[in-house]
Amino acid sequence: MTDSAFSVVRAGALTTVQDLGREGHAHLGVPRSGALDQPAHRLANRLAGNPDGAATLETTLTGCAVRLRRAATVVVTGAPCPVTVDGRPAAWGAPVRVPAGAVLEAGAATHGVRSYVAFDGGVHADPVLGSRATDVLSGLGPAPLADGAVLRLGTPYGPAPGTDCVPLGNVVSELVLPVVLGPRDDWFTAAGLRTLTTGRFRVAAASNRIGLRTEGPALERARDGELPSEGMALGALQVPPDGRPVLFLADHPTTGGYPVVGVVPEPYLAAAAQAAPGTPVRFAPLRRPGQPSWVRAPSRVRTGRR
Repeated sequence: MTDSAFSVVRAGALTTVQDLGREGHAHLGVPRSGALDQPAHRLANRLAGNPDGAATLETTLTGCAVRLRRAATVVVTGAPCPVTVDGRPAAWGAPVRVPAGAVLEAGAATHGVRSYVAFDGGVHADPVLGSRATDVLSGLGPAPLADGAVLRLGTPYGPAPGTDCVPLGNVVSELVLPVVLGPRDDWFTAAGLRTLTTGRFRVAAASNRIGLRTEGPALERARDGELPSEGMALGALQVPPDGRPVLFLADHPTTGGYPVVGVVPEPYLAAAAQAAPGTPVRFAPLRRPGQPSWVRAPSRVRTGRR
């Protein structure tokens, strides 16, 4: 086994290899996948001296720990968490030089859900359809990390840039998501659409890389039954029979038969990916010509910073 690698000491709840995803394959039933918090992924790579598309590790809530087989520059971004090297505190959000044989640990998230661990040279997994991203729905890409697994590292691209500070990013205490209504908002009554606007929703514990599930009031339907299966976009707000919206994230199915009441624009999905279970959620529909007067654009949309 090559020395340009690391072994997994603690895999955590769910740690996967992610890059910018595999676009252009929805017609084959393959979603984009890739890092859920792409700004945090890109930042980690830039601080490690990598291009944006290099593969990182995406952790979930409990972090992970790895033992380096070569010296490496490592950066942890995304959800804030304690970072240690052989048990000694190290910087979060800044390049850290880790010697060969040392254990780098990204601990449990203190805020948010997903942290990103970048290594100089990136994680060198075999690409599938042009991407090294793990897709938990289809099973494409590398398997989620397991204790004892060994993953390769690529050749460093160059020295890491210096930095004074980095932004906290997309960790929020309340998630406010703008929604472009449609294409199936006519499947819901006016009361149901008002519930979407005014209801008190929370992030459900069953949320994952496929979708952010919500708890709260049900949206009243104007029509019963299901649609013929149709295409599903990233950010689609699908409403299953229980009436509680599900926001589709990077590993979402590419088709579905439940009505989509609206679509959340992609720039707001990173904050959704960092919303922990129990986080309050509000939907702010963006008004289109001909829609009821109660649908107004939000005066203030929180996109990430506290």
